[in-house]
Amino acid sequence: MSVQRSSYWERVVAEGYRVPQGEALDELTTELVAMLGERDPHVREDIAYSVLHTWISEGVYDHLLGGLGDGLAYGLRDSGGADDLQAVLRRSYSALTLGAVVARDNLIYSLSPTVVLTWADYAVAWFLSEKDLRGWVPEVGWVHAITHGADLIATLTASRHLGTDELTVLLDVIAERLLKPADRRFDGLEDQRLAFATMSLLHRDLVPTETLEAWLERLAERIADSEPPTSPESPNRANITAYLRALHLQLLLGVHGTPAQDASATPHTPPAARSDLLIALQNALRAGSPWLYRQAVPLSPPPPRPTR
Repeated sequence: MSVQRSSYWERVVAEGYRVPQGEALDELTTELVAMLGERDPHVREDIAYSVLHTWISEGVYDHLLGGLGDGLAYGLRDSGGADDLQAVLRRSYSALTLGAVVARDNLIYSLSPTVVLTWADYAVAWFLSEKDLRGWVPEVGWVHAITHGADLIATLTASRHLGTDELTVLLDVIAERLLKPADRRFDGLEDQRLAFATMSLLHRDLVPTETLEAWLERLAERIADSEPPTSPESPNRANITAYLRALHLQLLLGVHGTPAQDASATPHTPPAARSDLLIALQNALRAGSPWLYRQAVPLSPPPPRPTR
């Protein structure tokens, strides 16, 4: 980025994110989207993403929301095979920005089902194919591809355009992402953000409890172990365990979303499947470390009532 353009965007931020006069919005947007792949975290996060997120949330793009989202979603698909860091950053921060677009539609109801479901298809394809699991990188900042993918899934689960079938697919996508071979442990809040995406889905109260329990069993089987570890556990197993712990805690304590997306319109109302899932999660965590946790004691049948 040239010094002149850097100063230009610094001024936009300093002046409260007012849309500059005298330049076409589509050209400014193209420049900002390209900046989402910058290695400099100040340019990428404090300028490009910050300006885009502010303009989206303040309604600047309300009449262009579909076109903006199309460009971001297409970028996820178009760069899916690239391995260099700049391409990874572009994918990651495009996903985060697309989440802001979906969150805006969740408030203003302007997009058609076809548009949002097409974006969801692109997002799923990218999320499952992404190979870069890095969190923090020195001199670059947060890469956060999986974390930002989880944030995008969270906003998608809150969309009115996704029903039971689509939510079930996203639930399976979360499981598939966790079950994929991994070469590093989560270190950028991925477990918590994936758990929050799951909570957002659960707050829709559309996926049957039996489906949820079967889905959870897939993850529980991967971490089940009857013996204490004799060597460091694999990153894959550690990540699944961290996710299940995070989901258990969020389900136990409750969540109320983020500034951009509430998990529920009535955040004090827990998901309908909460009690059943808490039991299933506790059983999964016990099975993962039976040498550590006290095992559940079966409830004794009530004593017979005395006959008169």
